[in-house]
Amino acid sequence: MTGASLTLYNSLTRSLETFEPIDPSLVRVYTCGPTVYNYQHIGNMRAFLFADTLGRVLRWKGWPTKHIINITDVGHLTSDADAGDDKMEKAAAAQAKSIWEIAAHYTDAFKHDVARLNIVPPAEWTVATDHIAQMIDFAEKIAPAHCYEIDSGLYFDSSSVPDYGRLARTVSDEGESRIDPVSGKRHPQDFAIWRKSPEGEQRQMEWDSPWGKGAPGWHLECSVMSHEHLGHPFDIHTGGIDHREIHHPNEIAQNQAFCSCGDSGARIWMHNNFLVDRGGKMSKSTGEFLKLQVLVDAGYHPLAYRLLCLQAHYRSELEFTWGNLAAAATRLKRLVQSIERLHSDTIGTTDSATAYLARLDEAVSDDLATPRALPVLEEMIADKRLPAADRLATLTAFDAVLGLQLSSLTRADLRVRPANATLTTEAIDAHLTDRKQARADKDFARSDAIRDELAASGVEVMDGDPLGWDWKLNA
Repeated sequence: MTGASLTLYNSLTRSLETFEPIDPSLVRVYTCGPTVYNYQHIGNMRAFLFADTLGRVLRWKGWPTKHIINITDVGHLTSDADAGDDKMEKAAAAQAKSIWEIAAHYTDAFKHDVARLNIVPPAEWTVATDHIAQMIDFAEKIAPAHCYEIDSGLYFDSSSVPDYGRLARTVSDEGESRIDPVSGKRHPQDFAIWRKSPEGEQRQMEWDSPWGKGAPGWHLECSVMSHEHLGHPFDIHTGGIDHREIHHPNEIAQNQAFCSCGDSGARIWMHNNFLVDRGGKMSKSTGEFLKLQVLVDAGYHPLAYRLLCLQAHYRSELEFTWGNLAAAATRLKRLVQSIERLHSDTIGTTDSATAYLARLDEAVSDDLATPRALPVLEEMIADKRLPAADRLATLTAFDAVLGLQLSSLTRADLRVRPANATLTTEAIDAHLTDRKQARADKDFARSDAIRDELAASGVEVMDGDPLGWDWKLNA
């Protein structure tokens, strides 16, 4: 490891801990991935941006890292517990498509968003339906001492493991009230390991098992895939804070039962906080919700959203507003403009950029404190004591940690066309060239006419803009 000691907040102990890998030659990280029944909203994507930052920091610190993200294509019920319809089956019925078509479409859409946000792909995408045999084997091992069978399936007895729910700390009646009742369960917090297909009903996804034809429970798949691909124990398990209350405590219970040693599966459990939308368009149940494509259609580059997330600590709530996104986009434009100037800047001495790298390391080593790292980046870019070549070289290190692609991002990249734009970028540039000539000729009537013509097409000419941006497209 290089630089400062890496400290991370462990949700299991509710404390900051110095990270020491189980095996320094390969750090192993598991992230709970999407249920691919719909597009992911931007709140979902915050979890993957957080996990990406963690992976980037681990590699920055010198540890080779194996990162796994799962794809849930079966078993996730609409209640997130043990009642309601399977989300995949419900989506397939609503769209009159096969469940496999639904899974393939939304998996591809998710991976496209991952690429647009410059998230490093995991070492493996593990798919739930590729691991049914392993899930059945896992369930057979834990069933005798930890499970019981009722009409609806095989259930895990939460009282059979010590300290159930210590991750969520919701073993109170208030916590249990979040879990929907299922007839025959011994305890409210018990959960499904295998759900039997209802009598007389054939599901699109169902398999034979010792407990009847059916499908695995949602919680089972992550225990199985993390064990299969990372081993137990592994280093870090990440997910959104909503997983801390039910899904991850149930994973831990299964892991304890499987290894018979009280092991939670991961040494450190990490959770990002919510992205809050006061406008109420974060939920997929509303039909129209905040997908990454909605931001792009409004004229924002995806990396403006990445920067918005980096401006807040991952454990803090982050409020989404269009104003906040616009401010992040402006900050990104300022960075790009400053970097473009470096390519022609010859000012500088032989001062070293090492101090800036040390400050970057200090910030991200303190529980991934990216809000502290961003001002260091801006200060380094603006520091004229450093030769431009040194600043550009140092920028590569910041890019590796923050993932903003500043070494390659251009003004043209940031001119994202809103969905309702009517002019091409080339047409806009041609109009602006004509307008500049008209102004040079002091033909201000012609200049104003071109400006008005552009405005009618949703293009705002930015005369006097301090950033030097010639125009922007209005959503």
